[in-house]
Amino acid sequence: MEIIGASLDGFPWFLAYLATAVALTLVYVVIYTWATPHDEIKLIRENNLAASLAFAGSLLGFCMPLASAIAHSAALVDFIVWGGIAIVVQIAIFFLVRLPIPKISERIEKGEMASGLWLGAASLAGGLLNAASMTS
Repeated sequence: MEIIGASLDGFPWFLAYLATAVALTLVYVVIYTWATPHDEIKLIRENNLAASLAFAGSLLGFCMPLASAIAHSAALVDFIVWGGIAIVVQIAIFFLVRLPIPKISERIEKGEMASGLWLGAASLAGGLLNAASMTS
């Protein structure tokens, strides 16, 4: 019984990090959907696969550095700071992806799969590099 009690000593911290990660993810979703000209949720509800690919890649691209920040943070406040940096980096990736394809949002709205896949893959790649950079 003592082993189980010792194992659960970290449970409050687990809950704190999980709740903070969920909150940061919700903040990211709100900021990302505000920053993009197209309405991701509406398009996904309309079964637009290009929008779904782009948004899923972006969400995963954000959650990878968030997971890295949890693993490498010294404290919850440290995690929140790195989570904020992950938000900024992922939003910047969206704007960088628009450089070679300026009308990417319009193309995603039309359901053009190549544009959705490009944005999703670029978001994942950026998130992976962001996550790998978060080491201590």
